[in-house]
Amino acid sequence: MYYTVKWNGDAVSMIDQRELPGRVVYRTYTNYHDVAASITDMVTRGAPAIGITAAMGIALAAKTLEATDAADLKTQLAAVCELFAKTRPTAVNLFWAIDRMKALIAANDSVDGIRAALEKEAVRILEDDVAMNKKIGANGAKYIADGDVVMTHCNAGALATGGYGTALGVIRAAVEAGKKIEVFACETRPYLQGARLTAWELQQDNIKVTLITDNMAGHFMRAGVIKKIVVGADRIAANGDAANKIGTYTHSVVAKAHGIPFYVAAPTSTLDPATETGDAIVIEERGIDEVAYIQGVQIAPEGIFIRNPAFDVTPAENITAIITEKGNVESPKGKGIRGLVGA
Repeated sequence: MYYTVKWNGDAVSMIDQRELPGRVVYRTYTNYHDVAASITDMVTRGAPAIGITAAMGIALAAKTLEATDAADLKTQLAAVCELFAKTRPTAVNLFWAIDRMKALIAANDSVDGIRAALEKEAVRILEDDVAMNKKIGANGAKYIADGDVVMTHCNAGALATGGYGTALGVIRAAVEAGKKIEVFACETRPYLQGARLTAWELQQDNIKVTLITDNMAGHFMRAGVIKKIVVGADRIAANGDAANKIGTYTHSVVAKAHGIPFYVAAPTSTLDPATETGDAIVIEERGIDEVAYIQGVQIAPEGIFIRNPAFDVTPAENITAIITEKGNVESPKGKGIRGLVGA
């Protein structure tokens, strides 16, 4: 079995998701700068996995930085936390994990105490994530009926988390409950996470999957083929608006037009009560080469102007339910997520 990210005691190992599905390659980093670069460069991706990786990178820094005393180490780690905070701006899980590590840095007054606490916390964040994903799966499986064709967008599976997955966790739990379902995976342009990662991941688990291009989704919804849609999220605002991979909003609009239930599955670490609405969520703009090239092959004319927002926001009114490990919020418009955060 593959793993997404792992703490090795004196290094951080992760599957290089840029190489999938052609090759299964693992990278091992002994320098926290390289761990930070692995997030920016998309070696690892997916909101929960980014948070886990950042926590492990901070723990690695604590172990490898030379410090004269606790105050010196705390000063250096403040800069390390800032480095990781700048890797990707949209996924709130990143900042949630960094805040957990910052709290432990502040609470410990010895070099050895800081190092031990951060290492233990990084491992705990990984273990907690897997446990949360399985609860999300159990809470969401009830929405999936035997015989359903379920569409998903991007990758919200084991590769995007510590293991099991959020949206794919719902699908896995439904399959484990004995339901015979099929998944339609959108390719997810421009980075092709659906084609490269979701299709591969489901294939590894022998779950029936059909790959479609993003612009085929409306056709299959109108034809009555797709019965449910389940996606993940990188940040969910207080009012229930959800930021997810670019293209998710479009699917939600078409799904609403055809009366197809649209579910968002995410751990409570993705909920952001401090952000009132989706309009306030910072949308990451990535490099133009991700659009101009596919796997190194140029598909756009040289010098053309390109935009590449990595995420869009689905309004709460288009969401049938938000599924978390603490419970679900059905029809989140007008309810938001504040009660769930306090649960």
